Amino acid sequence: MYKPKTTIRIALAANANTGKSTFFNQVTGASQHVGNWPGKTVEKVEGFVKFGMYNVHILDLPGTYSLSAYSEEEMIAREYIAVHKPDVVLNIIDASAIERNLYLTVQLLELEAPLVVALNMIDVAAKKGFKIDVKRFSEILGVPVIPMVAISGRGVGEALSKAVEVALGKIKTSPMKVVYGLEVEKALSKLTEELREKLPNICKLYPARWLAIKLLEEDEDILRKVSNEPGGSEIIKLSKKVIEELETMHGEPIQVIIASERYAIINHIVKEVLTVEKEPLVTFGERLDLLTTHMIWGYLILIAVMSSVFASVFMVGAFLSGLIEHYLSILITPLIPEGSNFIRGFVDGLIAGVILVIPYVIPFYLILFFLENSGYLPRAAFLLDALMHRIGLHGKAFIPLLLGYGCNVPACLGCRIMETSREKLILGLMITMIPCAARTIIILSLVGKYLSVYVALAIYALNLIVVFTVGRIAGKSLPGGPVGLIMEMPPYRMPSLKIIAVETYVRVRELIVIAFPLLIFGSGFVGLLNDLNLLKELSNVFAPALNLLELPSVTAIPLVFGILRKELTIAMLAEAAGTMDFNTILTPRQMVVFSIFTIFYIPCIATIIALFKEYGFSKTALIALTNISVAVVVSALANIALKSIGF
Repeated sequence: MYKPKTTIRIALAANANTGKSTFFNQVTGASQHVGNWPGKTVEKVEGFVKFGMYNVHILDLPGTYSLSAYSEEEMIAREYIAVHKPDVVLNIIDASAIERNLYLTVQLLELEAPLVVALNMIDVAAKKGFKIDVKRFSEILGVPVIPMVAISGRGVGEALSKAVEVALGKIKTSPMKVVYGLEVEKALSKLTEELREKLPNICKLYPARWLAIKLLEEDEDILRKVSNEPGGSEIIKLSKKVIEELETMHGEPIQVIIASERYAIINHIVKEVLTVEKEPLVTFGERLDLLTTHMIWGYLILIAVMSSVFASVFMVGAFLSGLIEHYLSILITPLIPEGSNFIRGFVDGLIAGVILVIPYVIPFYLILFFLENSGYLPRAAFLLDALMHRIGLHGKAFIPLLLGYGCNVPACLGCRIMETSREKLILGLMITMIPCAARTIIILSLVGKYLSVYVALAIYALNLIVVFTVGRIAGKSLPGGPVGLIMEMPPYRMPSLKIIAVETYVRVRELIVIAFPLLIFGSGFVGLLNDLNLLKELSNVFAPALNLLELPSVTAIPLVFGILRKELTIAMLAEAAGTMDFNTILTPRQMVVFSIFTIFYIPCIATIIALFKEYGFSKTALIALTNISVAVVVSALANIALKSIGF
């Protein structure tokens, strides 16, 4: 008899690139929430769906290859399953690579989690000539196994239905016990018995046998937790003793012994359930893979793809933002009371939000999710990995960096693709120094118009040098090192437009909910300062920097407004100077120095909001202070250099 429930909690667990997020989006649609795990920079994605008379809460756990303690993602996944105990874990595995995927499945069985297995990409496996005996697979694992093609929706409903039935107790499972070799089993039995006898409290939280396995693996997190328990030091001494005995017996480190025995179990399962009916044909996707990862053609294709992305987001975004701003201004400006900078500030904030989201953020996410779901993004990361490692990052960092030229906001949000908080911080710092479309307007309106396009290009070249230098210094200064990138290349496939639309909608909604209110009220606050004649007082903050850079005082107020929206810098410079002929108020050298300063100093308020959401207050403040420092130093050096050559 199963107990009645109204809410069922399902946790999705899987390796990366198995279709876990595709399944999640198919089931939840737009009814999902994206945030961060408490105290972590790892993304937390959860959704809600009505299934019959039940409310189903689905949590998309971070993609992970094991349940060890080597990364934040692994720690989050195993702690949620072990401590929060979801009603059922839906383990999604890639049917075309079941041997690799079963390593996580085996660890889920060790954790004694209520389990359902969804065998995704069964169509890809069939094309490779693989036939999987699903019934036998289910018998061996002792849990339901459902064949599925998540991208088309095939089997998705059945997988969800089986998960609900297991959670409710309508389906009784007999999960396979993971049995190791004789010597390891003896050690596990001894440790398990001691744990149950001497540490009953921790055994209420975690399965005793699983704790014993983790002690054998010398898992740092479990060693720490056991040592904090009364009598824990004795258990750790015992574990060290049996580890030494096993390593002497096998002649290998204990981690290798455990992993080897797990793979022996996995190999046995694979032999039972998988047959190769025919030699797989070389598919178009495999040919495309060879071409896009080629050491010559791959880079040429990458340049073409990234140029297209740049053109789509930057040029189309610039055109649309101008168009939208023009018509919104025509509609709204007449409604603003004369002389009310406070209300005008609110309106400017609203317009800024609209011309940020529609022209830049939506195209960014549509393109990003298309590249991700098609399978191209990992190839681009692979090609650029060596270059990015020089600054302490890996290849995936290139995508947000490039998109920063269109708009820093979605580029900062794109930092989530990095594996560690260290890499996310370095990448976020670099992105805020990339000249977005609005800062490009400043460069072109001053340097491009009054000097030459070659001087403008020289500023871009200087910017690249500074950005990568700052990134390298940060990479050398921050604790830790670059994470090795073991790339898994998912097969090329045509992305689902529905999935891309859902993912884009969720991200855009998230930005609107968080950024729009702050952007609008921030703009209104600046307008209020203007009404109270406090803006000039605030602009005095820039006075020391302006004196150092030999810039006229008229540039102070535009810099304050530039924090709100960078494209306001030129408009406010014209208003403050009372002329659009900037040649009369700035010398050629001052134009260059002013342009360089505006590239590097404090990010706009929308970017600051995105940074705050991703990194919290302290890291956002650190990035902003670094930006100011770099802006002053680089601009001052540029001023000295230009003076020395008589510019």
